Amino acid sequence: MKLLIPSAKELNEQARIVEPQPLSENTKTILQALKAFSLEELATFYGISEERALVEKERIEALLAGSAKTYPALELFDGLMYRSIERQDLSEKEQAYLQEHLLITTALYGVLPAYEGIAPHRLDFMMKLKPAGKSLKVLWKEDYDQAVEGEEQILSLLSSEFEQVFSKAIRERIIRIKFMENRDGTLKIHSTISKKARGAMVTAMMKEEITHLEDLKSLEVAGFSYREDLSQEKEWVFVKE
Repeated sequence: MKLLIPSAKELNEQARIVEPQPLSENTKTILQALKAFSLEELATFYGISEERALVEKERIEALLAGSAKTYPALELFDGLMYRSIERQDLSEKEQAYLQEHLLITTALYGVLPAYEGIAPHRLDFMMKLKPAGKSLKVLWKEDYDQAVEGEEQILSLLSSEFEQVFSKAIRERIIRIKFMENRDGTLKIHSTISKKARGAMVTAMMKEEITHLEDLKSLEVAGFSYREDLSQEKEWVFVKE
């Protein structure tokens, strides 16, 4: 069983430093494409000031030189969903569960185990970059598929931006979770609350050592419970009353 979550823009560079892993050929190709930008072009590409672009340029050069500091992916990414995952003072069993079952999808590194060492960076699949003449989604599609090849159970807590990198054949096998709130009899989706609920689901799965997705249906996650009447075969709905 694999649980897929997306990367995040917010970063925590106070996380513990770990040994870096060798860069994949795809990652090197992307970094070389970014390195070719002038500072002004890089600022335009990211939609940031040249001062902030200089930080990114230095990060890119450090990665290519092998001198960048690296942190566990699960601890470096620090968006709302990540802050809703219990990540501190975990037992060895809890860490082992996350390392075995949790996969983090990224635009620079591909699909990563939870504690893979990565460097701070800024990149997502919405950015118009074509390393080696390919879009980022096309570049990573084969690697994304290989990351879950042979897995009978795949749970997605991804946004469509990341999920669409997988081939149609893989997407048809994925089970997705939708979190909804019952507000005066009307079911609504709230982005912020959904992000928190995704993080809480990762924590609940870790605590309960969930290895069969059917067992998710009996969990209550941050006040959300499974609703069979609203769910479909590949889209499971959890509602907070």
